Amino acid sequence: MKNKIARIVILIGGLVFILFLIISNFSKNNVDNNQKDAGQANQNDRAVLKPAPVFNADSAYYYTKKQVDFGPRIPGTKEHIACGDWLERFLVSRADTVFIQKNSVKIYDGSVVPMRNIIASYNPKASKRILLFAHWDTRPYADHDKQNNKAKFDGADDGAASVAILLEIARVLSAQKPEIGIDLALFDVEDYGAHKDDNTHNEKDTYALGTQYWCRNPHINNYHAYYGILLDMCSAYGARFKLEGHSMQYAPSVVQLVWKTASALGYGNLFINERAQAIVDDHYYVNSIAGIPSIDIIWLDHTTQTGFAPHWHTTDDHIKIIDQTNLKAVGQTLLTVLFNENP
Repeated sequence: MKNKIARIVILIGGLVFILFLIISNFSKNNVDNNQKDAGQANQNDRAVLKPAPVFNADSAYYYTKKQVDFGPRIPGTKEHIACGDWLERFLVSRADTVFIQKNSVKIYDGSVVPMRNIIASYNPKASKRILLFAHWDTRPYADHDKQNNKAKFDGADDGAASVAILLEIARVLSAQKPEIGIDLALFDVEDYGAHKDDNTHNEKDTYALGTQYWCRNPHINNYHAYYGILLDMCSAYGARFKLEGHSMQYAPSVVQLVWKTASALGYGNLFINERAQAIVDDHYYVNSIAGIPSIDIIWLDHTTQTGFAPHWHTTDDHIKIIDQTNLKAVGQTLLTVLFNENP
């Protein structure tokens, strides 16, 4: 009887062991298949992005320094005029068409300063257009500087480096263009709002004056772009780009497109999927006045008192804070977005 029971126990144990082997083998195959599928999906994700021309960070850094070397580009100064002339010549030699908007605009205190918007167009006859834009002027005082809040400053990140990224894209597009139309806009008198200690001028819409002018007086009648991307303070060491509030309000699909592209290129550590506050920057007016869904790639930092990068509107905004890695990340992401758009 005991031998019979023992044989039954051995038989059951053998069956359990065989069943264990079958389940283990099935699980292993299932895991292998899932890993294979995941690997295939990653390959497919990479395959979705068509190759784009290479963005040269060395060139972008040179273009940043070139602007800074003119001195602070405060509207109405000789440095502003000289830099504007250079930007014009640069783009005229590399774009299909360049539009210059010259006028005067009234700043916060009622005085008038000269304005020059520069718009470079590629494939001007293409109906589908993408707008990339930045501001090229410098704020007249470093009003958040702890040592001297009336000092002039270089504005290397705000906004020479953003302009430099667009200049390098212009250089690339002069040799190789996608089938879509592209407009690169350098807007003026963006940063001439009242000093932070001036409590007598709190009027709305005293920033982004060149952008507001263009929104109401576009370089081409009835101009419209499929979407727009603003660059502002995106090239300094330590920069990280969160999902700015107005970008998510007006153009969430464009945010998703740019952030996914950056992640696929390996820049997910810079383009972070984290919500940030809404700010009134050039893109706000392009959205609200021109009706072009637009986003802002900008360093917003909730750990600082201002909510912006630590060097914002201080004398620390100089050429030494510019990081070529960030120039490359932003520029290559934009080129990839452009060259993956269907006409």
